[in-house]
Amino acid sequence: MHGDDTQTLLRRADVAMYAAKAGHTGMRVYLPEDDQNTPDRLALITDLRDAIEGRELLVVFQPKVDPSTGRVTGAEALCRWHHPVHGNIPPDQFIPLAEHSGLIRPLTLHVLEQSLRRCAAWRRAGYDQLHVAVNLSPNSLHDPTLPELVSRLLGQAGLPASALILEITESTIMANPTGAKEVLDQLHALGVRLSIDDFGTGYSSLGRLRELPIHEVKIDRSFVQRIAVDHRDRAVVRSAVQLGHALDLEVVAEGVEDQETYAYLVREGCNIVQGFLISKPLPPDDFIGWLTAHEAPNVIRGRFTA
Repeated sequence: MHGDDTQTLLRRADVAMYAAKAGHTGMRVYLPEDDQNTPDRLALITDLRDAIEGRELLVVFQPKVDPSTGRVTGAEALCRWHHPVHGNIPPDQFIPLAEHSGLIRPLTLHVLEQSLRRCAAWRRAGYDQLHVAVNLSPNSLHDPTLPELVSRLLGQAGLPASALILEITESTIMANPTGAKEVLDQLHALGVRLSIDDFGTGYSSLGRLRELPIHEVKIDRSFVQRIAVDHRDRAVVRSAVQLGHALDLEVVAEGVEDQETYAYLVREGCNIVQGFLISKPLPPDDFIGWLTAHEAPNVIRGRFTA
C-alpha cells in the first residue's frame, strides 16, 4: 500500500518517476528511501524556483590557462546560490534539487544565457579567442530540445558555436551512451565543443569513448590535487594525458593549487589548467578585472607567476 489518499499516491508516484529518471531505469516502484520530500526540502524547492525566475542565481567564472604559455583561453561558468535565510547553498545540494524537481531546464537556461552574454562581452572587449565552458546536468542529455535551445542562445549572443564548451560527466554519458550520443551528435553538428568532465572516475569503455564526438577530457581534481604527494595519482594523470592525446583530444586539469602540480602538468603536456593557483571563481566584473591584469602573465620554464 503506497498511500491512503489521492494526494499521497500522486506525490509518491512523482518520487518514483524522479528516481527512475535519476537511475535511467525506465520504471521504478516507490520506495520510502527515495522520498526526500520533507517540508523543509519542499520549501527549498519553492525558494529555488523563485530564485531562478527572479534571476537571483549568480554565475561566476574560473579562468582556464594554457600552462606552457600562460595564455588565458577561457573560463568555466559555475552557478552560486545565496539563500536569504540559509546563506550560501553549495551546488552539490541545489543542483540535485533542481534535477529532481523539474527545475533543471530553467536553471540550465539561466546559466547558458548569462555565460554566453558574458563571453560575447569579453570578445567585444578584444579577447576574441576566449571560450566559456558550461556544465550540463545528467537530465540535460535526455532533453531533445537542448540542441535547438543552444543554437538559439548562441544566435542571441552573437557568438560562434566554437565559443561554447559543454561539459558532461563521464558517468552521465556511460549511464546511457546511446541516448547521450544522439544529443551529443546534434550539438557537435552545431559546432559546439564537447568535454568529458571528471575523467578517470567513471570507468568508461575506451570503445565507447572513441565513438563519442568529444573534443576534450577533463581530469578529475581528486587525482590532480595529490600529484605532489602520491605517485599513483601522478601515474593516473600521466596516463590520462597520454590517452587523451592519443585520441586527438585536448586535456584539461582542474584543481591546480600549487606550483609543483602546475610544473608537473607542463612537463606532461597537459593543454589547459584551472584551479586556485590561477584564480578562484570570480563574479563577472571581477573576472574582467582579473583578465585585464593577467592578459600576459609571466611564465618561467613552465611555472605560472601571478
